Amino acid sequence: MAPGPVAQAPESRKRRGTMITLYGMPSSASMAPHILLREIGLPFDLVMLDRATAAHKAPDYLRLNPNGRVPTLVDGDLVLFEAAAICLHLADSHPAAGLAPALGTAERARFYQWLVFLTNTVQADMLVYFYPERHAEGAEAQASVKAMAEARLLERFRLLDGQLCDTAWFLGDRYSAVDPYLFMLARWTRFMGTPARSLPNLGPYLARVLERPAVMAAFEAEGLGAPYY
Repeated sequence: MAPGPVAQAPESRKRRGTMITLYGMPSSASMAPHILLREIGLPFDLVMLDRATAAHKAPDYLRLNPNGRVPTLVDGDLVLFEAAAICLHLADSHPAAGLAPALGTAERARFYQWLVFLTNTVQADMLVYFYPERHAEGAEAQASVKAMAEARLLERFRLLDGQLCDTAWFLGDRYSAVDPYLFMLARWTRFMGTPARSLPNLGPYLARVLERPAVMAAFEAEGLGAPYY
C-alpha cells in the first residue's frame, strides 16, 4: 500500500463509524493484536502497509509511530505502538472478552511474566535471526549470528513447550492474549531447522489456536495461506 492511505485512515474511520485502526503488515508483529481485535469482536479498520514502498517510513505514518515500525493502534485519541502494549490495552479495555486473568491475582502475574518473556526475550532473538546484518558485518559473521540466534530460539521454544503439558491453552484452561502472541512468534519459525510445530506439545497447541475463527479470519484478511505455522 502506498503511503497515501495512512493519511486517509482517520476519515475512513469517521465514514464507517469505527474508532479503532490497526496499522500493520502481513505476518508481522501486528498479527497478535489483529487476532485479538477479532476475538473481541470490535469493529476496526485494518491498514496493511506496503513494505516494498516503505509505507512504514512515510511522514504520515511516522507522525503516528516515530519508530517507523508496526504495529500501531489508533483507539480514539489514543495512539499506541509496541505489539505487547497493544495486546495489554485491548485485554484491559475489554475485560468481558476474558483475555487476561483478573488483576491482583497470581494468574495475572504469570500472564505478565509470559507476555514479557515472549516480547522481550523470544521476539528479541527473532529480530537477531531475521536481521543479522544489524549485528555483524560480512556474510560469514552474519551467518554465525543467525545460527546462534536460531539455537537460542530453539531453547526458548523448548521451554515454552514444557509449559504446555496437560493444558489446552498456555495459561491453562482459558484462552488469553498470550496465546495469539505465542502463535505469531511460533509461525515465524516455520522455515527454521527445528520449527516450533515439531515440538511435542507446541505442535498440537498451535493446531488448536489455528482452529479459532478469529485466527483464520486474520489470515484471510492479511492474504496469508499455508503453511500457517
